[in-house]
Amino acid sequence: MPTLYVVPTPIGNLEDITLRALRILGEVNLVAAEDTRVTRKLLSRHSIRAPLTSFHEHNKARKLPELLRRLSDEDIALVSDAGSPAINDPGQELVAAAAEAGFAVVVLPGASAVTTALVASGLPSDGFIFLGYLPRGKSERAALLSDLAAEPRTLVAFETPHRLTASLADLRAALGDRRIAVCREMTKLHEEIFRGSISEAIAHFTHPRGEFTLAIEGSPAESPKLNAEEAKTLLAQSKAKGMTARDAISAAIPVTGLSRRHLYTLWLTLD
Repeated sequence: MPTLYVVPTPIGNLEDITLRALRILGEVNLVAAEDTRVTRKLLSRHSIRAPLTSFHEHNKARKLPELLRRLSDEDIALVSDAGSPAINDPGQELVAAAAEAGFAVVVLPGASAVTTALVASGLPSDGFIFLGYLPRGKSERAALLSDLAAEPRTLVAFETPHRLTASLADLRAALGDRRIAVCREMTKLHEEIFRGSISEAIAHFTHPRGEFTLAIEGSPAESPKLNAEEAKTLLAQSKAKGMTARDAISAAIPVTGLSRRHLYTLWLTLD
């Protein structure tokens, strides 16, 4: 039966690819790549001459039916520019469509920026949440982080260099000055793993350059800093100042240690 092979590629160092991945890439009839120029460099490095076609966010609607038709007769490998396809990647839709259509889907293990950063951080890895890229807009980013303020698991996220400083500031405002690992250019020549507090990271990365993956400490398992009555008083003070429910609750989360849901329930009881 024709098969869709999901093949991870290196996140930086071109040596970080498995022997099995190289064999599959050399045997399939077609390689669907996020950027054919990036993938061609990898294939050329390992002397593989495989037909390439692009499959990315901007052409996926047009290319998806074509790839499914070709899967009827041919084996296809799916790759992204770096790491495991379908993780924060349009390849997820091809995998889902191929499986739904009854084709065999074989996923190879391999490089992932998410797990590499998590392990490098030294933070708890028995449970974590991957957020993809943090929202571009400040208000959307702040809202997401406020919702996660009480989350005990380690948070992992991607960020671009031009938004790193703003995102670190928003992380500190929403979560407090927690431990963080800022992983820059992982596995590449200028790899840097910064471990410290969010404030220390802000001071360190004054002119960010490169690709970043963040691993942020989860909320400490501790008793609430304020009890319900004290939290209600704090909310009432915020309401008297004219703050909206959303803003008052977001501000109260790090101060009280209570969840957004609990604080919203208290807000509804205010006169």
